[in-house]
Amino acid sequence: MLRSPYTKYDRLFIYHLDTIDIPAINDPDWIGTWHEDGNGIVFFHTEKDAFMADLCTRHNCALIYQADLSYEEWDAGQAITPFTVGSLTVAPVWDETKADITLDPSVIFGSGFHPTTRKCLQMVNKYTTTPELHIRSMLDLGTGTGLLAIGAAKQGTRVMAFDNNPLACEVARANTIYNRVDTLVEVKEVDLRTNPVETENIDLIVANIHPELLKDLFLSPDFWHGNLYILSGFMKSMEPELLAHLDTRSIKFLERTRNGKWCVWVVAPNTSTFLKG
Repeated sequence: MLRSPYTKYDRLFIYHLDTIDIPAINDPDWIGTWHEDGNGIVFFHTEKDAFMADLCTRHNCALIYQADLSYEEWDAGQAITPFTVGSLTVAPVWDETKADITLDPSVIFGSGFHPTTRKCLQMVNKYTTTPELHIRSMLDLGTGTGLLAIGAAKQGTRVMAFDNNPLACEVARANTIYNRVDTLVEVKEVDLRTNPVETENIDLIVANIHPELLKDLFLSPDFWHGNLYILSGFMKSMEPELLAHLDTRSIKFLERTRNGKWCVWVVAPNTSTFLKG
């Protein structure tokens, strides 16, 4: 996350360690630390080779990879600039554009430039602004920066936002506070692989996550107690495999759309109150 004296991201100095047991880092150049597949990944604004070598010595861990990237290289070559989706304009915190959502994207997935995030935000905005649906509650599975949760909260929707990355949760909470929707959005660190998702009486469930995790959720009957689902995180080539894990007899497709090669499904269980009347 951005901390004084930094007001934007320029270069990223990234250190991959063979452990997630990394102590708290008190350094003005530190951006954050996340966990991935048993490894810890530490991000700085400036080179910290000596600092990280000392940390590894003191905590009996090893540096397995390091990189020096521009911020645009980290975000797939994209410069983070303002954009508009539906009725929402989104801008990074360092841009002076008047925006509905102002975001610190940090080094977390969900800045709005990935096609799935952009399309999901469009769908969230579309359905939360449809008056007859009265969407008042939402689950955001894999919240990342919190962008989708904030987009829903801007329409008065209460959101429970989950992510298994502690840095993502920290960034998402900070973004909800910055956008003054922290009373509507609760962010929790949850690993969906080991914790069942409670969807009972939830109006909208958004899952923009890895397709393997989507498969697991599809096979869980408890996942399908909500009213409306926005599902993404997969390419067109992955659709047949995902469809094979979906009980299409009990699910109605409302939309199947794409942004480039990336897909978004909007579905509702046959038990959904949105399909009645």
